[in-house]
Amino acid sequence: MANINTTLFLITFLVGIVLCSCTRDFKLDDQKQGKMWCVAKVSATNAQMQAFLDANCGTLDCRQINPGGSCFVPNTLRNHASYDLDLYYRINGVCNAAIGTPAVTDPSYGKCKYP
Repeated sequence: MANINTTLFLITFLVGIVLCSCTRDFKLDDQKQGKMWCVAKVSATNAQMQAFLDANCGTLDCRQINPGGSCFVPNTLRNHASYDLDLYYRINGVCNAAIGTPAVTDPSYGKCKYP
């Protein structure tokens, strides 16, 4: 009986951790080891990503994702939104939980360097 209770506790605990991490904004303070980035979730819709870009590129430096910028290619909404989400994360300390997710792997590629 103790093994069943322990197993149920562990399952409940792990599910709680997963749900907690998926439903709250990831804060820069949560970064305990190594560097973290904020990138677009696979589930983020085109409309959500475009709205985020529209709302934030007026105040953030989005030159790198504009034509001629080092992160313009590949010219996809997801890549541009990921770059913008990470800029927002660096400045405000929060990864937008609605469309962003923390990443431990550097999303930089080629000449495109994430901060």
